[in-house]
Amino acid sequence: MTAPSVPAPRGTGRVRTTGPAPDRFGWTQLRVALAAPRPAAGLTSEWRLVNGIRTHCRRSPGPADGRLPVLLVHGLAVSHRYLTPLATALAPMHPVYVPDLPGFGLSGPPPRPYDAVRHAAHLAAWLAAYDLGPVCVFGHSFGAEVAAALAARHPDRVRAVVLAGPTSDPAARSGWGQVRRWLVDTTREGALQLPVLLRDVRDAGPHRVYATLTHSVRNPVETDLARIIAPTLVLAGARDPIVPPAWRETVARLVPTAEPVTVPGAAHNVATTAPARVADAVRAFLTRPDLLDGQVDTHAHR
Repeated sequence: MTAPSVPAPRGTGRVRTTGPAPDRFGWTQLRVALAAPRPAAGLTSEWRLVNGIRTHCRRSPGPADGRLPVLLVHGLAVSHRYLTPLATALAPMHPVYVPDLPGFGLSGPPPRPYDAVRHAAHLAAWLAAYDLGPVCVFGHSFGAEVAAALAARHPDRVRAVVLAGPTSDPAARSGWGQVRRWLVDTTREGALQLPVLLRDVRDAGPHRVYATLTHSVRNPVETDLARIIAPTLVLAGARDPIVPPAWRETVARLVPTAEPVTVPGAAHNVATTAPARVADAVRAFLTRPDLLDGQVDTHAHR
């Protein structure tokens, strides 16, 4: 259930807020996050060969009534693992797919580290391999950059977009600027997230993490944001130092169809620490009449 709407700064429409406090990432959630490729909490693993890369996906079938599939796209240096709390929260209402981007998690590496545009192209090919689309694409952090590129460049594959904690703010568009904000964020996140992060960084390797960070801070994401035509939710934790209010408002202004939502009490990893509230916001968003009726013009791409 969402709290009453509060006015947004000019240009952002309305900002809705979710419940008063984030959920808890505890030992049960940690075990599920680290379980792959073993089945856990209704999630299973499978691989598809996409453009020569063995691509891992964690998935839940969801209800068999044709509801819109939700594609969760992870951020920089991480993998499907930290998105499993949100995947399990969404699974009762939607089919959920959580692929590992090339070179991360349990997916094979590309010839060289990909930028957001190449990752988006890989996801478009991956969706074709699954015969999926259009989908709701939910991207978190760097994954929001990938989601924006997918929606802007492959609009036929995307019916709805959720940009959660979207990077990268021009006010800190440098490697050190992002690292400094990330260090602040670590003081606001739960300690049990650390084993997940360490596993993911080990899988990716420091070179790929650094290269992806470099791609992120050089990515003119504003161009892709302005080209998104699908209905879009811009979501962030109220205590997220990586995505401060001014940047959230800019993102919401740039996307023509944006609807902003803030999760009180949550920091950057809002999908991990507040999965129930994020899932509620996503489900409410996907009940928009234009999404229920499929009235999204995928040919209006410019």
